[in-house]
Parts: sequence; C-alpha cells; structure tokens
Amino acid sequence: MSVSSRLNRVTVVCCAVAVGLVATALIVDQQPFAGSSPAAEVVEASSAQARVPGKALDVIAPASGASTSVEVSRRLFTSSPVAVLADPADAEAQRVAVATATGLGAPVLLDGPDAPAELARLKASTVLTFGSTQKVLHARAVPVDDTRAAAEVTRLRGDVDPSPEDLGVIVLSTSAQADAAAVATARSAGAHVLEAAGADPRTSPEAAAYIAEHPGDPVLALGTPFAEVSYPLEAVRKGLKQPSGGYLALGDRLYTAMYGHPGAPQLGVLGEQGVRASVRRVERLARKYRRVTDRTVVPTFEIIATVASSSPGKDKDYSTETSIAKLEPMIDAAQKAGVYVVLDLQPGRTDFLTQAKRYRSLLERPNVGLALDPEWRLKRKQKHLAQIGSVSVAEVNRTSAWLADLTREKALPQKLFVLHQFSLAMIKDRSRLNTSHPELATVIHVDGSGPQGAKQGTWKTLRRGAPADVGWGWKNFIDEDSPMLNVPQTWRKVRPHPDLVTYQ
Repeated sequence: MSVSSRLNRVTVVCCAVAVGLVATALIVDQQPFAGSSPAAEVVEASSAQARVPGKALDVIAPASGASTSVEVSRRLFTSSPVAVLADPADAEAQRVAVATATGLGAPVLLDGPDAPAELARLKASTVLTFGSTQKVLHARAVPVDDTRAAAEVTRLRGDVDPSPEDLGVIVLSTSAQADAAAVATARSAGAHVLEAAGADPRTSPEAAAYIAEHPGDPVLALGTPFAEVSYPLEAVRKGLKQPSGGYLALGDRLYTAMYGHPGAPQLGVLGEQGVRASVRRVERLARKYRRVTDRTVVPTFEIIATVASSSPGKDKDYSTETSIAKLEPMIDAAQKAGVYVVLDLQPGRTDFLTQAKRYRSLLERPNVGLALDPEWRLKRKQKHLAQIGSVSVAEVNRTSAWLADLTREKALPQKLFVLHQFSLAMIKDRSRLNTSHPELATVIHVDGSGPQGAKQGTWKTLRRGAPADVGWGWKNFIDEDSPMLNVPQTWRKVRPHPDLVTYQ
C-alpha cells in the first residue's frame, strides 16, 4: 500500500483578545506563571501544522516513554507555536499537561534529552511546562493545578475550537493510559487512536472494525510489542477470518478432534469409517461439547499425513508419506462441512520442515493447520518403538517460520500449529520455542495415555514452565485410557480447560 505524503493543515489558533493596545509579549526562559489577571494576558496568533507520515506502517520503538512522545510529535507535526512539556517522573504533572495540550490542540512532550531539539523543530514560541523540567527556550512554568492550567488554556486559545480535522492516520497503543503523552499528541494532530491488547488489533472488535473501514490510513504503532503487527493489520483489512468466524484461531473456541488416517482403523477413530461417516461422527462429538461449554466448538479432523513405519521405505526415512490425492477427498469434505483439519507429521529420520513442504498445496487452504509429532522423529540409526523420538526446538522453529511465511504470503487466516508431547525430553530446549508468529496459534498437545492420575500428572508437568502464549490440547485414548473420561468429565476435570480435545 502506498501512501502519498500530504500536508494537512490543522488550525490550532492560540490567541487571546488584547486588553487595551495590541502588545507583543516576549516570553523568557522558565518565566513563572503570572496568573490570569488582564495584565498577564498574552497575545499570540498562529497555527499548528500537522502532516501525514509517508510510511504505510511505522513502528515507533524508542528507549523510553519520553522518546515516544517526541517521536509521535516528529512524525505528525511540522510546526506548532505552542507546545507542552511535562516531568516524566511526576504522574500528576503529566495528567494536567495532557489535559492542557488537549485543550490547546498542541503536542505534549515528556521531558528528556530529545525534547529541546523537538521544541526547536516545532518552532514553539510558547512552551508550557508542568513539574520539574529542564530549561528550554520560551518556557512558561504553570502550576500543577487544574484551575490554573484551564485559565492558561483560555488565555491562549480564546474562543477558538481546538478540535483538529481528521488527519487520516491511525495510531495503535497497547494502553492509551500508559502512552498518555504520545496519545494526546496524536489526537491533537487529528489522528485516530486505537487500543489493541497484546499489540494485536485482531483482539479488539472496535480496532479491527475501524482499521477495516479505513484501509488506506497509514498506521503509527507505539512500542516494540507491535514489531509483528503488519500481518494482523493485513488480516483485518482483508477480512482474513477463520472458517468458524473471527480472526484468531484460539481464545473463545474449542476444537474437538478425531485423530487417525483414512482407511486405517488401527491408527485411530478417524480411520474407522468412510469420509461422510467421519464428518457425521465428528459433528456429533462437537454437539456433545456444545452442551457443556459456551465456547464456539469447532469439529476437527487430525489426519496423520505421514505415518511412522517399521521399514525404511524407498527413501529410507522410516515414514510413509501419504499422497495429496489420497488426502484430498477427506479434506474437501471437511472444508465443505465446516470441519477444521490438522495435518499430523510422523517424519522418522527426515525432518519436519521437509515433510511439511510436501503438503504445501493443502496448507494453503484456510481450514488446514499443521501438527508435529516428535515421538516419531528419529535420529540416524534409530528405529521406531525402540525409544521415544525427540526434536530440537530449532527444527520446530524453522518449521513454524516457514508455515507463518506461507500463511502471510497466501493471505490466509491464522493457523493452528500443534506440537504433540508427553515428556519434556521430546522437545529439547522448549523454553526457546518461538510463539511470536501472529500467523500461527501454537498449541502444545498433551498426549499421555493410561490411568487418569498419570495423565493429570503429565498435564501438570508439561504446563509447568511452558512458553508464553500457547494453547493446550488434551487427548482421550479410547482403548488405552483407564478409564477414558466422557465429555462432561473431560470438561470438568481437565483444568484449565483445553483448547483442543482429541480422540484416538
């Protein structure tokens, strides 16, 4: 998206009617507050000029909040005859300064090393200071008092409405309160400020709706948390929603899955019947969970696309790769019925990324995610069932990065990225797992089978010290669990509630 720079003149008249003869007031450094008597009236007639930034997306990531306010001013104002400067260590001074700047339609800066240069660039001939600040040119110290600050606004503004014209710029903040000075400066320029929890506009219906309605507006994002915001912005502007609705794969939904391989009942319940019967069966399963939760329940197939093999095969990787043609009938039926699909990889002696790339055409579908099963990831000379397989976190991260890039490249909604695990050793250095890709919703799927006490122990162990921002999966083994939990028991006893429940 290209955004042409244009100068949008936002008139912020800072003037008062002269008492008696017209006089010119010269303001000296750190001039003390003179009160609101007629003799103290200052006549200043000028206007601030705001501008639209040239970048379609600009993430402001300075070292401090003081720098953030300066950077916003630098991007959105070409000049302003009046500016406000506040003590960054004095919350009350900041509050009154923000209110004053808002009343004047002027930028407000938090004092810091960059503030004097920015005030000079703005050509500010009046600088109202609040709290303890460094000496700057044309400063006028105002008491940290709402009444006196309001009088100063009236003196400078007169009867002129300070409300700026719409600048056609969006400013994103994780917290308008924490970014108060930068947000006030943006609003004085005429920008529209949106709060986005977690630095993701997809989490806020209000923010998502506004961004979607203004696709051409450039965006300023405040802070390093927005480093990966470009894909979420694209998602809301292009309407990249989940097949089940909404932008995000996790949060207010529960995936209820049947696991297995088409035509192979020994590998799980998904292979115990034909395609149409599988659709009907997984829909019945979803209906059962809808009776115990208010979440959006999404019927799901987890299809084993590459099956761990006891023989090396022609490629000697101890993994049988199913052809896309064989998988398509089930995936086509799932897509038509609103069933989500997760492709499960059991790679043997090859790596997960190599196998994932084989199924690129299927992963380009909006309803298809990916699962990695480290139990079946072998090292050289290892064979299945002789030991539990494992994978390095580096290999997992390479695979997730490729899938995230594919999702972004093909303008797809966020995908599920599932990691099967029943022991800590299965994913080495798990603490370094990259969960920052906004294109993916990472789920750690706890796979332990057997007595319920042991399963709960595995659940607690794997959750302890887990990476941030992951969802969780629970598996019910129909034959191996003793006993297997029914639907109400699963929802009541597995806490916190899982995001994905699979049946094998």
